[in-house]
Amino acid sequence: MIDAELFSTTTTLLGWLIYLAALGWAVWRAPWVELFSDTRRQHLLFGAGLAVFLLWLVRRDFESGLSFHFIGLTAVTLLLDWPLAMIAAFLAQLGLSVIGFQDFTAIGPNGVLLVLIPIAVTEACALLVERTQPKNLFVYIFCAGFFPAALAALLCVLASLGVLLADGLYPMPPWLEQFWGYLWLVMFPEAFINGTAVTALVVFYPDWLETFNRSRYLQAPWKDGGS
Repeated sequence: MIDAELFSTTTTLLGWLIYLAALGWAVWRAPWVELFSDTRRQHLLFGAGLAVFLLWLVRRDFESGLSFHFIGLTAVTLLLDWPLAMIAAFLAQLGLSVIGFQDFTAIGPNGVLLVLIPIAVTEACALLVERTQPKNLFVYIFCAGFFPAALAALLCVLASLGVLLADGLYPMPPWLEQFWGYLWLVMFPEAFINGTAVTALVVFYPDWLETFNRSRYLQAPWKDGGS
């Protein structure tokens, strides 16, 4: 997460425009009728928002204005699907702003960097997996859980670095040339946290996952001759 003073005015305005447009599209596409009629989905939405809020509180704040924390939105996207995942993440951001852990003006650009990117990557990977219609459960866990989380973490870091370089308000450290080696320290834990959460949901509560085809992945094995 990046403090507001490290964003230029142009980046802040552009971030808000993109983020508000994405939030508007998410609100438009959200299944409100099913949400209001299903208490379980309401609990999942607010529970996911609270989980993301708490996960983002476990962070390391640096004096330079940068903060490091895990994202966790791959599992949330697979759980709620992307419209409700967007809303849950926005609620978490509002919570952080209320308690002073994020400047309200930075919600827009941080939302683009830390919400839109991981949700878009996860949704794209989930759609690709569903298009191939695999029957192997581990394909869903790894190709929709572990791999998208690692890829999302990589793209979030690179996009954030690109924005900081473009704005020029953050003094780049001298060890930037060795930065690529640290990416694995970000990607693997993010993949592990989200992959573990997805695995637990698949095993114990597969009905909760909006992107999980239970009839295909958990169907009984076919036996020749009925034996």
